[in-house]
Amino acid sequence: MSDEAPRKFNHVVVRWDGDNRFDGLRLGSEKSIRIDADAVTGPGPVDTLLCALAACTAVDVVEIMKKRRTPVQGLTVEVVGDRARATPARLTKIHITYKMRGAGIERPHAERAINLAVNRYCSVRDSLDKEMPVEWSLELS
Repeated sequence: MSDEAPRKFNHVVVRWDGDNRFDGLRLGSEKSIRIDADAVTGPGPVDTLLCALAACTAVDVVEIMKKRRTPVQGLTVEVVGDRARATPARLTKIHITYKMRGAGIERPHAERAINLAVNRYCSVRDSLDKEMPVEWSLELS
């Protein structure tokens, strides 16, 4: 018997809906997200990746702050991705701005939560090129 934990899988399906529109969903789910390369009916593929990075880190930030007994009452995450002027126009640098509010939240604790989320816990960040800079800032109110 192996002591190794079973491997985790994410299995998604993307269905074409005409033009440059696609609906993606987790296999077995009925909930989908719209991905539109023309950015008319939803975010494009790279925007969707940046949204995934924002959501992944935000989940960890909220959980870490909750464990500190200073729960977040509001959080907005903005992500700007610089792209190469080449084909493919891959991401070359990312900046994430966390706009956080909550009673009793102290800046050093919020910054530590963000640093842990971005640099240790987020599987989306860890799946990106390690050489690509991912910087962040905090706006606390």
